[in-house]
Amino acid sequence: MKIILVGACGKMGAEVTEIAKDQIVCGIDLSPAPLAFPVYASLSEVTEQADVLIDFSSANGIAERLGWCRDHGVPAVLAATGYSEDDLKAVKDCSANIPVFKTGNFSLGVALAEYVAEKAAAFLGDDFDAEVIERHHNQKKDAPSGTALMLAESVKRGYDANKKFVFGRQGMTGARSREEIGIHAVRGGTIVGEHEVMFAGDDEIFTVSHSARSRKIFAKGALRAAEWLIDRPAGLYDMHDLLAELLK
Repeated sequence: MKIILVGACGKMGAEVTEIAKDQIVCGIDLSPAPLAFPVYASLSEVTEQADVLIDFSSANGIAERLGWCRDHGVPAVLAATGYSEDDLKAVKDCSANIPVFKTGNFSLGVALAEYVAEKAAAFLGDDFDAEVIERHHNQKKDAPSGTALMLAESVKRGYDANKKFVFGRQGMTGARSREEIGIHAVRGGTIVGEHEVMFAGDDEIFTVSHSARSRKIFAKGALRAAEWLIDRPAGLYDMHDLLAELLK
């Protein structure tokens, strides 16, 4: 597998490089630095042939990167969060021409947590209140995390009902309604990432949780997704698709 790594000089770029540097044909970074492979400031400078692009940079400029992938027929694995509505439209439009893998979290454990949370919501029903709590380091820019939103969407699907997301609570909010799915963000220290879905019923609590101990799990997941994506037809894929195949 030949990889173009976007965000090559960042923290996640370093994790991917540590695992798969022999597979990376070149990197892209706004501040290029010497690595074990060529690093360019722009995709327009790339002359190397690649099987897949892995993007661990940011949502900024995603439409341009997707355009390059579409024009060169290179599948794209998108690992950033914080996409705007226009960004999401660009992702969807591009997936009509090439395979695109997009998820807010590349951990297989998180994918399984989503699966369990959805099944739990369906099984427990409205007798249980669902709350999603996420904790991250103090440098994380977006809140709530993309993973928290993924988990909340899984819970919503499981309930198969008209539920609304409530982001934190403050002041005299009144009694909690059955239609709420609470989402709460905690920031502090060097927490890599912790996510919890709490189902609180009468006299009992059921919790689905996941704790990331290092960023390496996200790098491993992205590489696994990239290898899986290469031979797929055009379309938009996520960890549900990968997990469904693993659970066969």
